[in-house]
Amino acid sequence: MKIYTVGGAVRDKVMGRPVHDVDYVVVGSTVEEMLSLGFKPVGKDFPVFLHPETKQEYALARTERKVAPGYKGFVFHASPDVTLEEDLLRRDLTINAMAMSEEGELIDPFGGKRDIEGKVLRHVSTAFSEDPVRILRLARFAARYTDFSVAPETMELMKNMVSSGEVDALVPERIWKELSQGLMEEKPSRMISVMHECGALARLFPEIEALWNVPQPEKYHPEIYAGLHTMLALDYSAKKNYPLTVRFAVLLHDLGKGTTPSNQWPHHRAHEERGAPLVDNVCRRLHVSNMYRDIAVMTAREHGNIRRSSELRSKTAVMVLERCDAFRRPERFVDVINATECDLRGRKSDTVSFEDIPFPQRDYWMMILNAAKSIDAAAIIQSMDDASEEIPRALHNARVDAAADAVNAMRFGHIKKIEVGKKDAIP
Repeated sequence: MKIYTVGGAVRDKVMGRPVHDVDYVVVGSTVEEMLSLGFKPVGKDFPVFLHPETKQEYALARTERKVAPGYKGFVFHASPDVTLEEDLLRRDLTINAMAMSEEGELIDPFGGKRDIEGKVLRHVSTAFSEDPVRILRLARFAARYTDFSVAPETMELMKNMVSSGEVDALVPERIWKELSQGLMEEKPSRMISVMHECGALARLFPEIEALWNVPQPEKYHPEIYAGLHTMLALDYSAKKNYPLTVRFAVLLHDLGKGTTPSNQWPHHRAHEERGAPLVDNVCRRLHVSNMYRDIAVMTAREHGNIRRSSELRSKTAVMVLERCDAFRRPERFVDVINATECDLRGRKSDTVSFEDIPFPQRDYWMMILNAAKSIDAAAIIQSMDDASEEIPRALHNARVDAAADAVNAMRFGHIKKIEVGKKDAIP
């Protein structure tokens, strides 16, 4: 029996990156021997065990064979005669198909170290095409290793996988798992761009694919295209280290622009209203939790209002807060504001640094929210007696009055003035 460190731990060690999770492959052993040594079985599809002391995972060396469509359509074979090289052959990328012996010797039969040095993401074998999840995994690695390129032959293989319909077998939960991890990488736009290039984006996220080559007014969007704008905004959300709730909302915030008739280009009037139902559909299709869905839908629907805050009447501003459930869950509204900031920053110009322009809308909205929250709701409710159906209206009107007072105080200098979006501001 021989034990080897495999996978990401070896890759990260070779790359000089911090090593986090460590996986082991056991060659020349059996289930019975592992059990006799005190290992605890945990694998459902193939023999994986937990070390009796460290609780780290040890898997028997195995091969796999495709028997049905999709990423679950495999049968596995684990036995003492399966070699380390056979086990590594079934892995996705060469950089993930290296092993290290207990003595520290690097075993690299497929050139993983060479591809690390050349900064290339390359498939190990044509078996890559049997598992559609590997397209998403490669795209996620592209978002992590921002200076790596995809080998041309690997991109061609992924295109063939898409055209053959293999990606159509992916289940929502697995798509969301890979997407959510990719969005949290250093440059998440690369995940989306790789999926776009191989065709997977059009199959899995046609609403995002529809943004490509859709023009916007150059006055406000010097980068021109809606797809590029979304990618720039997404990368800004990563630069700010915003959480997944914000990054996911940014990814979907402009879906409505993909439904604008071409004879109305480059303008996209009412794209917020058209986009919100599309975002909801994407979230339901992926079985995304309510928290992510709600923030993404609110961002799609309200980012225009949040950006144009000074143009809104106090009544409209309070209605925005109420639609965003900001009085009960202000932290979610902060996520919507942060996503709107990314929308503003996600623009590219040779003459303007959009990362440096002011974003006073944040302070403006928090001022209105705090003012509207300051009303004595309990006193209002008690004064209504039995007219319970009038309570929501009374609370709303009190919030509007408080917000209006705060805005007037700001305008007349009683509190610090906040300069916010005028009609000629960037939309």
